[in-house]
Amino acid sequence: MGKESASDERASLKLLAAQRAVELVESGMTLGLGSGTTATFWIKLLGEKVRKQELKIRAIASSEDSERLGREYGIPFVNFEECKSLDLTVDGADEIAPKLALIKGGGGKLLREKIVASASKRFVIVGDESKQVERLGRFPLPVEVIPMAAPLVTNSLSELGFTPAIRMKPDGRRYITDEGNLILDCSGLLIDDPAAMAAKLDSIVGVVEHGLFLGMADLALIATPDKIIERTV
Repeated sequence: MGKESASDERASLKLLAAQRAVELVESGMTLGLGSGTTATFWIKLLGEKVRKQELKIRAIASSEDSERLGREYGIPFVNFEECKSLDLTVDGADEIAPKLALIKGGGGKLLREKIVASASKRFVIVGDESKQVERLGRFPLPVEVIPMAAPLVTNSLSELGFTPAIRMKPDGRRYITDEGNLILDCSGLLIDDPAAMAAKLDSIVGVVEHGLFLGMADLALIATPDKIIERTV
């Protein structure tokens, strides 16, 4: 299968997962809108229903891009001053391991994604079957850091066994998050104990947040060519 056809198939599967996630939404809900390609499909599907007045919702977005897209469809947005919890958040993931342990942040939005997920009564992951893994870590783990601390955090991550690299943009400049921080993409290590690794990362001064999402997801909707697999913890 060529690259283009494989990409088209993945896009079709992501759309199927997003369509299934829309079925979880009821009028009156306050939703968390995730980031990334699969979440974008979901936002567009929601937006069409809002535009046709088939659905009445409010939302908080996990990225400026997702909020901008939602506003284009007329989705009304609130903030955490107005709304302390969300009924449902739907988001994608870079890797999905047993017990719904996740790596997220490939799109650079991991801090806000984790904030939104933490405020959600139900957190649902959507994706295609390529996201499933037995152990996390083949996808580089994103770690968001304060710029001043980047050299120190890089050393600490190297001592843990990672090979950290500052994320760069295609134009050669450093990638800057919505909050003005840097991201270190950490490769070269499969994570046998995600909880223990998360605790080590949390203890490093200068780390703002990391892409290990543990004990947060309630359901994963994973699209295959034959069906939607529903995985729970």
